[in-house]
Amino acid sequence: MLKKISITGPESTGKSELAKQLAKHYYTVYVPEYAREHLKDIGRNYTLEDIEKITKGQLLWEGQFEISTNKTLLFCDTDPLVTKIWSEVVFGKCPEWIEEMFIEHQYDLYLLCYPDLEWQPDVLRENPDNREYLFQLYEEALKAQKFLYAIIKGTGGQRLKNAVNFVDEILA
Repeated sequence: MLKKISITGPESTGKSELAKQLAKHYYTVYVPEYAREHLKDIGRNYTLEDIEKITKGQLLWEGQFEISTNKTLLFCDTDPLVTKIWSEVVFGKCPEWIEEMFIEHQYDLYLLCYPDLEWQPDVLRENPDNREYLFQLYEEALKAQKFLYAIIKGTGGQRLKNAVNFVDEILA
């Protein structure tokens, strides 16, 4: 049976790199971050409607990967929690269906990346100064739903090793 693992958390916490590394380590695939594809092409400031499109696109990609993989693990570089918090922080509200999707579309494990990595500037990133606060929002949301999650800390190979330890636990 396929186990899905979300790599989630604030910006510039190594989610994409960790998703790639974990997929390589376990000889499987990962679902890339749809937001990057959507935002790089819009040529304007994003809107709440864009965040809704991003959520739908991410879930569509995830569904396509689920169908096409014959592996037992699927790593997801982001999830509806990201767009939930993103819309709440930027627009002060979250569309109800995204809230519902966060609750209904569960993962076997959430790897919550801690902001202990140095901020990496990027034209799509916006929050260099409040990553701790954002991290707390992620953790509170996961706790409120009683979702299984692990906090991933460390730099370099240690970060991957820590994530592998948690993934191995759910595989045992």
